[in-house]
Amino acid sequence: MPILDAHSLEFISRSAEQTRRVGMRLGALLKPGDVVGLVGDLGAGKTTLVQGIAAGWGSLDPVSSPTFVIVNVYRRPQGERLYHLDAYRLASAAEAIDLDLDAMLSSGPLVVEWAERVAGALPAEALQIRLVYVSDSQRDMVMQARGQRYEALLASFRKAVFGG
Repeated sequence: MPILDAHSLEFISRSAEQTRRVGMRLGALLKPGDVVGLVGDLGAGKTTLVQGIAAGWGSLDPVSSPTFVIVNVYRRPQGERLYHLDAYRLASAAEAIDLDLDAMLSSGPLVVEWAERVAGALPAEALQIRLVYVSDSQRDMVMQARGQRYEALLASFRKAVFGG
């Protein structure tokens, strides 16, 4: 487990619904070009978190893991897009680059499950969230901001969730 610092936030979720609510708070803060990398084993809650992120961002589309289609696109009623990339089946960062990540980032936020598998294709500055399965009803989430935009995002998230 990483040592937490001013660029990090640890949160214990005690239910899938709480994980979704955390995602909703984060999703409401995302802007085009933002990258959120999710890291965690199968069953750690990545897709559940994305369900909340998409809802908080304003999408009415149902959220599912894009394991086989690689990228799902969720839309707001106004037409904006949120991209959900599942890198589990990608063999390399080059395969992710071939998906035209730049075009995605120019038109919406990008949430990447299994981000560690394609780290070389993702911007160095991003918000990384490590999810760890603790028990059937508990997940440990560690959010780490990399870069000024994400430090500001994490500060806004901390204020939205914890007040202050």
